[in-house]
Amino acid sequence: MNRRDAISRVGLLLGGTIIGAELFISGCKSNSPVNTEDLASPETTAFLNEVGETILPETSTPGAKAANVGGFMAIMVKDCYAPADQKIFKKGISDLDEASNKKFNKKFMEADAKQRTELLTELDKEQKEYSKTKKPEDANHYFTMMKQLTILGYFTSEVGATKALRYLPVPGKYDGNYPYKKGDRAWALS
Repeated sequence: MNRRDAISRVGLLLGGTIIGAELFISGCKSNSPVNTEDLASPETTAFLNEVGETILPETSTPGAKAANVGGFMAIMVKDCYAPADQKIFKKGISDLDEASNKKFNKKFMEADAKQRTELLTELDKEQKEYSKTKKPEDANHYFTMMKQLTILGYFTSEVGATKALRYLPVPGKYDGNYPYKKGDRAWALS
């Protein structure tokens, strides 16, 4: 399987296209004029990890924070996103904090888990409505990027592939009639 096939399959898993895919496919070489170095700061990584953990919380399997999706997001935005999307993502971090401050009179990191979930649920509804009316030339919604990167980062990490998915390092033969029981985890193949 080549990189394009892998990206296409991940895109299908995510339910659509991946923002920044053109740079992702071409090798993640962005010569952006946007300063993205601050995305890798410990504070921003912790913030993005908390956003990821709210999207994919720890249950019987580790959450997004265990996969360090915040660090993954920083690298992907810095290396693979177009400058316009980098600006939107960076602004989205402060927009998310402002939305939390407006709704709860506290920053996102100060909010409790229930408040964070409530806020991100509202942002998810907002981005879905925006996506319905979005024209191809319109800017992407920052929460769409955060959500996509959380899912991609988690399920391509060791933690996500081995704890949330059934991991088979060396796949066997194809069995189209393999028994499936409701609640079984999907397979992760390397």
